[in-house]
Amino acid sequence: GSKTTKRMKGEATGAIFHQYGPGVMTGRDDWDYNFNRHALAEDMQGMSDVYNEHVIKWRGLEDKQGINVDNFVDNDEAKIKWSSTLKGHLMRERRAEFAEANLRLCHYRPYTQTWLYFDKVLTDRRGQLPRIFPTSDTEMENRVICVRGTGAIKPFHVLMVSCIPDFHLTGDSQCFPFYVYDEDGTNRRENITDWALQNFRTHYGDDTLTKWDIFHYTYGLLHHPAYRERYAADLKRDLPHLPYAEDFWAFANAGAQLAELHVNYEMSPQYPLKFISKPDAPLDLRVERMRLSKDKTQLKYNEYLTLAGIPAEAFAYRLGTRSALEWVLDQYRVKVDKNRSGIVNNPNDVARPRYIVKLIGSVITVSLETLKILEALPELF
Repeated sequence: GSKTTKRMKGEATGAIFHQYGPGVMTGRDDWDYNFNRHALAEDMQGMSDVYNEHVIKWRGLEDKQGINVDNFVDNDEAKIKWSSTLKGHLMRERRAEFAEANLRLCHYRPYTQTWLYFDKVLTDRRGQLPRIFPTSDTEMENRVICVRGTGAIKPFHVLMVSCIPDFHLTGDSQCFPFYVYDEDGTNRRENITDWALQNFRTHYGDDTLTKWDIFHYTYGLLHHPAYRERYAADLKRDLPHLPYAEDFWAFANAGAQLAELHVNYEMSPQYPLKFISKPDAPLDLRVERMRLSKDKTQLKYNEYLTLAGIPAEAFAYRLGTRSALEWVLDQYRVKVDKNRSGIVNNPNDVARPRYIVKLIGSVITVSLETLKILEALPELF
């Protein structure tokens, strides 16, 4: 991608993708995210009411010129979380209208989906995302390649998702979708440039290549260890540039396999772990905070249950500083914003009590299958 290409309304040259942009930046994660959809709705309805009360009071001021907005607002974070962006909306007298449709699924961290309140006033920076995932229906067909952004400290990594990505999903994420839309969800169009399609077809002498093939080729190649090693310095300061691999289809097919595996990770078979229950205790699948043993072969799920037999290879599939499994263990825990809002974020789902324990087994399988696909890739250089 390039900024020049993004600005062009017609045909673009020199880039694979027309449009791209960062993941969502809420400015108030404790408020805008929650595993519990109902809890999120209650929190954001309350914050919306408090914000609108401020708008009414601001409108009633006769002389706003001498008013410092920082002193005007109520900074009680049990009621509302202010940011410079939200204060700007206040000064422009923009009301917030709570809507159930703004409760959207989001990929917050690797292999961690949660609910997000996605709103033009109460979400700080939405970037291009209203044109990438404008409605819930678009989550059924669109896919996005998220890469670590330039200047990020974490090792380069990439993950494909099919719902709104958070800015820190892959470390200052830059997100490249296959489709873009108008903000009402209409006028779907492919985001791979015609220039890229023609160049790939010409280089490989193959007019059967499609834009989906290029999308998957991109995803497969960005996973190649030799690519990441050779271009490590470049990837810290610039968006990825892709070489023409000798075997296009090996990378396109591998990318397609990785895409299905990573996007549909919840559907992967569970790795056969051994369940060790506390004697004479009823099976309890609620988590507070899970912990690995020192040798990482066992996981203390809670005080009643330990999962044993975790293969060492599961930790070799890494996204930045953690393995996929370690991301799950870090995110799926009960969190309380004790010093500020007091909001509780609880991943335990009464309607799906086995979800977390099944997720652990599925992510282990995804990790092992990812390694198999990468090991089968041909040499790149």
